[in-house]
Amino acid sequence: MKKLKFRADITAVTVVVFVVCIVLVSVMLMQFRTVEQTDITEIETMRESELRTELSEWRAKAEEVEAQVEDVNNRIEEYNQTIEDNEKAAELIDEELTESDLLVGKTDVYGEGVVVSLSDGDYQIVAEYLIDLVNELRYAGAEAISINENRVISSTDIIDMGDYTYIMIDSQRIQGPYVIKAIGNKEMLSTTLSMRGSGFIDRMTSIGINASYEIENRVEIPKYSGDYEIKYMQEVTAE
Repeated sequence: MKKLKFRADITAVTVVVFVVCIVLVSVMLMQFRTVEQTDITEIETMRESELRTELSEWRAKAEEVEAQVEDVNNRIEEYNQTIEDNEKAAELIDEELTESDLLVGKTDVYGEGVVVSLSDGDYQIVAEYLIDLVNELRYAGAEAISINENRVISSTDIIDMGDYTYIMIDSQRIQGPYVIKAIGNKEMLSTTLSMRGSGFIDRMTSIGINASYEIENRVEIPKYSGDYEIKYMQEVTAE
């Protein structure tokens, strides 16, 4: 009886194991069939679609970044152009200021020109003679003039003082002999001064004033030492 019961138990276990095996095999077969029935191309298509979407997003980001970079480069170029324009404007202003300073006598200058020497002879030198000489030199194209190292500008006053014992150039008191320097075209200056009969040298010597001149390749004239004062001029502004 025990053997029969043992055999029956074995048989039951065997049946159970067999059933379980069948179930497992069935499940496995169902999975294999599911995998076989799944379209591999569809999976690949899904992956490709995802990749395309991702790639499209990256391209959009790249284009956005490229646009930002281009915008920044354009701004940098504008800034550089502005800086360059400002530098050019500054250079032009500096050039104009330098030229203006040269013309109004604010700087020491040098150049070719003439040096005129005057001293009393039969007659005493008066302010009128110096004014006459300055005007003649300006007429001949002199760009800078000095009398006894005093720069002469457009507003310079040359007047007799002390009962003609000395001459005032602005606030500077000077006495003879007088050395008048002029920078300009040396040929034009010398030709104007030495014109026979009508030139300054002939006119002075004809009345007994000692007058002579020399042509020089380098004439040095100091800057104006006085103060610039504008009393009457005003800038014209658009209404």
